Amino acid sequence: MGKFIVILGAQWGDEGKGKIVDFLMHRASAVVRFQGGHNAGHTLVINGKKTILKLIPSGILHPNAQCLIGNGVVLSPNALLEEIAILKQNGVSIENRLHISDACTLILPYHVSLDRAREAAKGDKKIGTTGRGIGPAYEDKVARRAIRFGELFDEKILRNKLEDILHYHNFILTQYHHEEPIALEPLLENLLSIIPQLKPMRADVALLLDEYHRTNKNVIFEGAQGTLLDIDHGTYPYVTSSNTTAGAAAVGSGFGPRYLNTILGIAKAYTTRVGSGPFPTEQNNEVGQHLSKQGNEFGSVTGRPRRCGYLDLVLLKRAIQLNSISGLCITKLDVLDGLKTIKVCTNYRLHGKEYQAPPINTEEWSDIEPIYEELEGWQAPTAHCRSFNELPLQAQQYLLRVEALAGVPIDMISTGSEREDSIILRDPFEG
Repeated sequence: MGKFIVILGAQWGDEGKGKIVDFLMHRASAVVRFQGGHNAGHTLVINGKKTILKLIPSGILHPNAQCLIGNGVVLSPNALLEEIAILKQNGVSIENRLHISDACTLILPYHVSLDRAREAAKGDKKIGTTGRGIGPAYEDKVARRAIRFGELFDEKILRNKLEDILHYHNFILTQYHHEEPIALEPLLENLLSIIPQLKPMRADVALLLDEYHRTNKNVIFEGAQGTLLDIDHGTYPYVTSSNTTAGAAAVGSGFGPRYLNTILGIAKAYTTRVGSGPFPTEQNNEVGQHLSKQGNEFGSVTGRPRRCGYLDLVLLKRAIQLNSISGLCITKLDVLDGLKTIKVCTNYRLHGKEYQAPPINTEEWSDIEPIYEELEGWQAPTAHCRSFNELPLQAQQYLLRVEALAGVPIDMISTGSEREDSIILRDPFEG
């Protein structure tokens, strides 16, 4: 029987999902993105060469892998073609391998203008979006006025829809934000000019996935961002605009949830987040500086510095609960090398009481006092270790304690950026 594995972030994103998808792809026939847009940033390092993917699934570097973009993704046509061009320059072929659902909502220039204008207007209260138009595109989808990928290929429908939507959005841009309007004809001309490049990628992604299921193929569902950025279950309002949890894998691809086998949650050995919002275990001190420097903690898409802190087991256990995570992959263990002691947050103290779950009310996040358990660090390097027994004893003890506190097994450990810097304790395809 084929295996259908969901790989998603168990923190605020940037956990190293792309590397793990790429590492496991030699066992799979296809990989599908099911949410988000080109605000994702999946960094792969193969033989010392770095590739950053924003929209295209991380299996693209495997020449026999089929790469699918499901209906839950918001798609910028120009960003997609730019990414394809870079891949081709590096000798990566996408011919007959990239398949895009007709139901994908398009991100167009007016979405970008709205996104940036809104963030600028909020000043210090801004969410910290990537400014790529993701949120406004999802708003159009929910409001049932979006232009979808399949509508690109009928010029009459495309023109009519663009006229209506520009009338709406240009009013907001000019009258509320005092920004320049988006002109119809240049936008339409650009879209029509790239249609020949996009048309071969049209696909019924749900039908393809059904075929893979019937023919016992292995498929990976690749999440973007992370659980704590989920629009419903994350640290609202400092979240992304899509559902980043496991349930979205089915909804955002058209694949029946009963057929999903394994939910692999990716979590760093510490915690980071980009942009604004609560972060109980953040360390604005030497520890935070160590994590930032050793982990090279800068956003792969935006270049923004990531905030760094200790591993938060309260939030990790919430992610396990929300996603029904069956196993964890702990990444960037080597970043902790050299720390004398390492803390993990086991509980929150709020208004004099201890909790093992995050607060429901957003306003209470600023009052949280994290309660830590302190563990012994290690001085020997873990970088590039390929087996559990190679790890320093203290690193082994750290992982075993995290596993015990989390309540689910650690299936994999990543000890570096290279594809092979990985330790498999339990094969996700065998569970």
